[in-house]
Amino acid sequence: MYSKQELLNFSSIEPPTAADIILEHDEPHPVFDRLNRGRVAIFIDGSSLFYAALHLGIKINYTKLLQCLTAGSRLLRPFFYTGVDSSNDKQQNFLLWMRRNGYRVIAKELIEFADGSKKADLNIEIAVDMMKLIGSYDTAVLVSGDGNLAYAVNAISYRGVRVEIVSLRSMTSDSLINVADAYVDLQEIEGCIQKTQLQDCLSTKDRGSEVAEVGQVENIF
Repeated sequence: MYSKQELLNFSSIEPPTAADIILEHDEPHPVFDRLNRGRVAIFIDGSSLFYAALHLGIKINYTKLLQCLTAGSRLLRPFFYTGVDSSNDKQQNFLLWMRRNGYRVIAKELIEFADGSKKADLNIEIAVDMMKLIGSYDTAVLVSGDGNLAYAVNAISYRGVRVEIVSLRSMTSDSLINVADAYVDLQEIEGCIQKTQLQDCLSTKDRGSEVAEVGQVENIF
């Protein structure tokens, strides 16, 4: 659940720009076993990833994240699930950038509670998509630590899907890890998914021309 202060923090994080895309591709991280993966589908809980990055003190490079999670395997599609505030233009532009750079965005309107906090639970959407796409992919990479997804993960594994969980260990339910085929601590791969000082400099230098196609992008995650 998001507090008012957390929602303000979302808007202060630097956005992805074309400067992230033009950097050289990194080698696949050795924690991912390409031999047994087949075709990969990636399911990212945006809220879970945001809090993990906040805890690690890093900014996510979403192009490098996709490269790292795919790790040289055949990619079906990356899905990004997030709560949205339709009146937040900065967030809408960020999601537009995501859509134009390879991600399929699944969004749900945030619900505001009496205490001022906001929440959008997309576990059902994640579970349904993992189930209905069975047969189109061999390995599911789930970026989430939510134990409420354990039943869905167990169900797709019985249908022959290999499941890899990627999340910060301190924010990951044991019940989710116990039903997965592999678990990767986000801290192990933070070096290959975070923005570097060089990228931040390039992003700042080229911002005027690089983001012209998608408008003034601001990333809430």
